[in-house]
Amino acid sequence: MIPLRDDAPRFSTPYVTYFLIALNSMVFLMELALPRAERDALFYRLGAVPQHLVAWLAGSGHVGHTNAVQALLPLFTSMFLHASWLHLIANMWVLWIFGDNVEDYLGHLPYLLFYLVTGVAAGIAQVLLNWGSPVPTVGASGAIAGVMGAFLLLYPRAKVLTIVPLIIIFTFWWIPAWIVLGYWFLAQFLGGAVTEISTAHAASGGVAFWAHVGGFLAGMLLIKLIPQRVQRYRYGAW
Repeated sequence: MIPLRDDAPRFSTPYVTYFLIALNSMVFLMELALPRAERDALFYRLGAVPQHLVAWLAGSGHVGHTNAVQALLPLFTSMFLHASWLHLIANMWVLWIFGDNVEDYLGHLPYLLFYLVTGVAAGIAQVLLNWGSPVPTVGASGAIAGVMGAFLLLYPRAKVLTIVPLIIIFTFWWIPAWIVLGYWFLAQFLGGAVTEISTAHAASGGVAFWAHVGGFLAGMLLIKLIPQRVQRYRYGAW
């Protein structure tokens, strides 16, 4: 299922969502300007590499990460890196669809903090469930999964216009958000479980299923802890 838009109303301009889409796009264009070898080195340095965190916790510097900043900062920086055009477009498209409503609910600054915290939580989940892996994780999908988790709790009855392929034709259905997002979460969980029993996942790239699961659950939790802004957009307050 490919979501196109939702019918949940919003009452303010989603400046932070626009900013995040622009920032991620600009960083990706900067990545493209680098030679392939330098881009790979950038991913290894600023992507979330479980092996680096393990080495820091063990007090070992053999992989070049000798302090907390070098080991932990990639949990933040990794969410602004993308591996391909498809990776970037897919993430930004979903953020465009669901981010505006969550930002409208929380307010601009709380929404930005929410996004960053869920992104870091997603990175931690990926590290914990791929302990010792040398493969860097990059992408905003963990933070966006947090946005999706929040949207699920805030607007479960909202309808999502979705492309549903039926063999050789494509149909357009309005599907309740709880079905679209619930199906997506289940797919990520099952994907993570299958990956865990694979013998190749530790040494090769792929989808960061556990980052998606961790970000989604973190978003559901945080949206219950952060109070809704009440009519603040009418007065221009953050």
